[in-house]
Amino acid sequence: MHWQLTRRSHLVYAALALAWLAVVGWQLFEHRNVRYVNRTALIDTGRNITSTLGIVLRSQRRFGNIIAKERLEPALRELLRPGELDSIVMLSPTGDAIVSAGKPLDIANEVVQGPGIYWGRLSLTLMNLVDLGSGEGPDATNIPTAIVVSTDMLQDPGATNRQAFPWRGDRRDRGDTNRLDRSDPGPPPELAPGGESPQPRRERGRRPPFGRPPWMSDAEYQELIQKRGVHSFVIALSTNLMRTANARDLWLRSLVTALAAAAAGVSAFAWRGLVRSSELQIRLVKAGEMNAHLKEMNLAAAGLAHETRNPLNLIRGLAQMISREAQAPADVRERSSTIVDEADRVTAQLNEFINYSRPREVRRSLVALTKVITEVARALTPDTEDKAVRLKVPEHALVIEADEQLLRQVLFNLLLNAIQAVEQGGQIEVAYLPINGGHSLTLEVRDNGPGVAPELRTEIFKPYVTMHQNGTGLGLAIVQQIVSAHGWVIECAANEPRGAIFRIRHLALAAVKKS
Repeated sequence: MHWQLTRRSHLVYAALALAWLAVVGWQLFEHRNVRYVNRTALIDTGRNITSTLGIVLRSQRRFGNIIAKERLEPALRELLRPGELDSIVMLSPTGDAIVSAGKPLDIANEVVQGPGIYWGRLSLTLMNLVDLGSGEGPDATNIPTAIVVSTDMLQDPGATNRQAFPWRGDRRDRGDTNRLDRSDPGPPPELAPGGESPQPRRERGRRPPFGRPPWMSDAEYQELIQKRGVHSFVIALSTNLMRTANARDLWLRSLVTALAAAAAGVSAFAWRGLVRSSELQIRLVKAGEMNAHLKEMNLAAAGLAHETRNPLNLIRGLAQMISREAQAPADVRERSSTIVDEADRVTAQLNEFINYSRPREVRRSLVALTKVITEVARALTPDTEDKAVRLKVPEHALVIEADEQLLRQVLFNLLLNAIQAVEQGGQIEVAYLPINGGHSLTLEVRDNGPGVAPELRTEIFKPYVTMHQNGTGLGLAIVQQIVSAHGWVIECAANEPRGAIFRIRHLALAAVKKS
């Protein structure tokens, strides 16, 4: 039965461990998904921001492909959000920064040459290409969508009264017949009747003045495109919110894992308690059956011992009469005396066996411990005087809760056992120590005899185990019974430098009296 419960317990523990590991794996998988979703969401946010940047470029591009840097930078700064969007950089086709806003950004090669995504320790650097529409001319596909320049870069170096706008070029000098020549106004317009200026006339075949500034050559314009043309956006997004969300999710899933571990542990302990309870119930049933059987055996043995004692007393009496008969031969009288001695020894053993098999019913009362010790020591005076033993008893009085008759029997057996153990002129001491704040007591009987071997200090309290040649082996067993019936604990220990100590613990201390 025990083997089956053990095997079943191992299966239950293994199932609980596998369930907990499954929960751990599930939480790790879900946390990995959450991290992936958060990273994807941050990348999507960055791409949405670059789309917004494209809108900003469209809004600033009022004169063809050229955008004034002085107008673009404030618009970019408005898009920055501390802790979310930290930096914005626009790159040229050569990878040079044209315009930037926010914190300085060290653009790694992994961003420019790689897939355009670079995860740093605290930020995400994201690059997106610009797509605002095609340019003009036969190489329109190679012309960038926007050129960011400073206002002073659009000044015609050969003119002093021209402003920085791309349509104010010199048509005659540059050979561009499709541009309006604002530097040569021509003859003044004729006045309309009434002195009013005529309405401006729209020339046919004229297109909006967008594209290359008339004072730039094609080579200069292409160089400007390579240096100042917007090729891609690079933004730096802070990962604080993402890391906070990941940490929060990890903490929650760790909590779930810890709760699962606690649940598994509680279940394991509950199962262990259930198994132990089942084992204890089985043991109690068996112990009850054995106890009932032992009680029946004790009653039978006690009855047999009692019935045996009566004819034994008759035999002893007849042998004693024969030993006293004067006319009987000397050898007959001697053998009769031997029969009397053996009958006395057997009777003593039967009396101790009957005493051991008797149920112990404790009737507690207040007992003057020092007085009981003194009276028991006085009853053993002939034994102590025969061996010149010095017996020391406590002087101050203590009152405990105990059955006085049973306590006397315990003290008598312990002192008699100590007297038999010590040599001629030995020493025996009875002492007690109040413990637990003066609410309980420890009683000790110390001697300087040969002591008890460590392997026998537990065995000597079992029936028929004795260290004396003429002992019955029931004295200390009876002491163990009485001590257990009171709820006390007895043990045998070594007495330094020589001898043994029989220590009784947990005697209930009722009161203290001064002598």
